[in-house]
Amino acid sequence: MASSQSTDNCLGWAARDPSGVLSPHNFSRRVVGSDDVSLDIAYCGVCYADIVWTRNVHGTSKYPLVPGHEIVGIVKEVGSGVQRFKVGDPVGVGTYVNSCRECEYCNDGLEVQCSKGSVLTFDGIDVDGTVTKGGYSTYIVVHQRYCYKIPENYPLASAAPLLCAGITVYTPMMRHNMNQPGKSLGVIGLGGLGHLAVKFGKAFGLKVTVFSTSISKKEEALNLLGADNFVLSSDEQQMMALSKSFDFLINTASGDIPFDLYLSLLKTAGTLALVGFPSEVKFSPGSLNLGMKCIAGSITGGTKLTQELLEFCASQKIYPEIDIIPIQYVNEALERLITKDVKYRFVIDIGGSLK
Repeated sequence: MASSQSTDNCLGWAARDPSGVLSPHNFSRRVVGSDDVSLDIAYCGVCYADIVWTRNVHGTSKYPLVPGHEIVGIVKEVGSGVQRFKVGDPVGVGTYVNSCRECEYCNDGLEVQCSKGSVLTFDGIDVDGTVTKGGYSTYIVVHQRYCYKIPENYPLASAAPLLCAGITVYTPMMRHNMNQPGKSLGVIGLGGLGHLAVKFGKAFGLKVTVFSTSISKKEEALNLLGADNFVLSSDEQQMMALSKSFDFLINTASGDIPFDLYLSLLKTAGTLALVGFPSEVKFSPGSLNLGMKCIAGSITGGTKLTQELLEFCASQKIYPEIDIIPIQYVNEALERLITKDVKYRFVIDIGGSLK
């Protein structure tokens, strides 16, 4: 049943200014509408987007700002029109909570590319005109379309990073057919996104090579994550020895990379998918034209593919490498994320530490 009015007081952690420092903040959620799901948040992943928005990098942040868009919890209430979920179900919420639901992209289950713009899970404008607030909070109210079923027996904490980091690499991998057994995949960068690209690649039956500027990541890339090869990307000799040897590359890093050099590693008609945000993309046209190669961009994915990803990970027993932390540690965690001192995704134990 839907509530006639909201009496709940939501407790979250919010940034008040561009310092990005988070502290406790009480606020109200909207009333549960007929198509809404209200969930008690159990876990929320920590994403670099949380830093970007809390520190007003884009200049559009609306304070107080409650971040968090890798949300997993348990349904506590459903609206009268909700049929997909019931009280007690484990559910997830990702990077957006609304879209126009009418355009060609929404109709195709690709709501993240909505023609009118999808509504972000935090710092967007909700249906009631209020500013959306994210998962660093005790509960959230979301239209059922933008909620995901967490498969039975899949650990809730592990599901959280799949809702942004996971779907961000899974989307271009599926779109560009990077799921063909026997093909070769190069993963550039080994952080929260990159380590999942390695796991997905291995599950697809690909030969996976990790490219990193940090030799310290070699052992984990090969032994923990199961990559077939590790290349120190600053070693030009190692790089040039791999000329024309990859069907696919996925760049999960946001630092600047030598695009011409990486494009030279692709076979004829190979694809470089870009999910990170380097400061510029610069390459010689010949690096594309002469080998019929492609550079493709991507962000997160639509609702259809996100649900598919969750079921894929459950069936293949793929689990992100996570470090579970209490909400009281989140400011330190964000600083560590900036310095890349995390293996490989922080997940906040909301249910156990935010009361």
